[in-house]
Amino acid sequence: MMVKQIAIEGNAINDIASFYEEINRVFMMEESWTIGPSLDAFNDLLYGGYGALQGAQWVELFWRHMDHSHKALGYQTTRNYYLDKLRPGSPYNRKLFAEKLGALDSGHGETYFDSVMAILAEHPRIRVVSA
Repeated sequence: MMVKQIAIEGNAINDIASFYEEINRVFMMEESWTIGPSLDAFNDLLYGGYGALQGAQWVELFWRHMDHSHKALGYQTTRNYYLDKLRPGSPYNRKLFAEKLGALDSGHGETYFDSVMAILAEHPRIRVVSA
């Protein structure tokens, strides 16, 4: 069984924008395009039809300095993300993001990091290793 090894540099992740910069650096290096800042796009990437995952049966994703990324994509970053989705004129589902913000503020909601990890967990052929 061939396992592809990929490493993410967690210290390069300081907010949502830099998370996608790191994801594109690692996974999309050989592509002529990059994924946008979207959890749906990140999920699509993990199916492996393009980029570094193309053709990979099994993947070990070494996430260096995961604790830094965890903090960077934590409560405050997530709160700001939800508030941006709720700004006047936003095209997003205001009810959904208001509920997510309420859950986050009450201590029961997912942070952005939690959402990323939940998406990774949906892909059993990808094993995440804190390195």
